Amino acid sequence: MSKTLPSGAKKALGSLAILIWLIAYIVVAVMLGERLHGLPAIAPLVYYAAAGVAWVLPLRGLFKWMNS
Repeated sequence: MSKTLPSGAKKALGSLAILIWLIAYIVVAVMLGERLHGLPAIAPLVYYAAAGVAWVLPLRGLFKWMNS
């Protein structure tokens, strides 16, 4: 007999996890981005473009769980 969380509880817990993840990710991304000063202007542009997309990759499993 397996017990699963109701859909509303999954969404609430998942939303909280996403919020915590995003705060931590943004802090680390900005700290790393600050080290790019002094490089050609394209370096921060490429870094922040990649960092702006990469946050979602580790959350794919969580999104699937929230919607199951």
